[in-house]
Amino acid sequence: MIEIKNLSKKIKKTSVLSDINLEFENGKIYGLFGRNGSGKTMLLRSIAGLIIPTNGKILVDGKELHNDISFPPNLGIIIENMELLPQFNAYKNLKILSKIKKTATDQDIEDAIERVGLSNVKDLKLKKYSLGMKQRLNIAQAIFEKPELLLLDEPTNAIDEKGVELINEILLEEKKRGCTIIIATHLKDDINSICDEIIRIDKGMIFNG
Repeated sequence: MIEIKNLSKKIKKTSVLSDINLEFENGKIYGLFGRNGSGKTMLLRSIAGLIIPTNGKILVDGKELHNDISFPPNLGIIIENMELLPQFNAYKNLKILSKIKKTATDQDIEDAIERVGLSNVKDLKLKKYSLGMKQRLNIAQAIFEKPELLLLDEPTNAIDEKGVELINEILLEEKKRGCTIIIATHLKDDINSICDEIIRIDKGMIFNG
């Protein structure tokens, strides 16, 4: 359960988030819809613990970020400008990441690569990947440790229509597993069919629907 209470953030006197109050329940998919610059990425970064709010607080299962905990436990994330290591292949990239938490097995890595449709190119170095292939691997790195919370910023960016369908299937599987998923996007049509709730954000403020 994520609870956001009176959250505001100012950067150089500019308000980027304004008095946000939201709740995200376990095992549901939420769409955070807004145009570029609307504040959706900033809100995801706040929930991830990457930004300290100017006012308000965020509770994760009753524990306050930046007070009781630094980051949400068991988090999978895709955030803008993520870069994996281009000199390594898909498996090696996830293997390196797995050494941080030490919870994912080699089979978990193989399974995640297969789920996103990259098994046939898993030995290819990332510098030879297309943008869509890189995005698929970003999704694999977000899910391979079986997180309880997924924060996804434009997860279908550069992915074709068939790929979007695959990603949506994966997200519904993660929801069934009990994961809470928050998807930020400017393409509402990509998430309409899978979300339990759509939240609109504009100029750092929240609107329902």
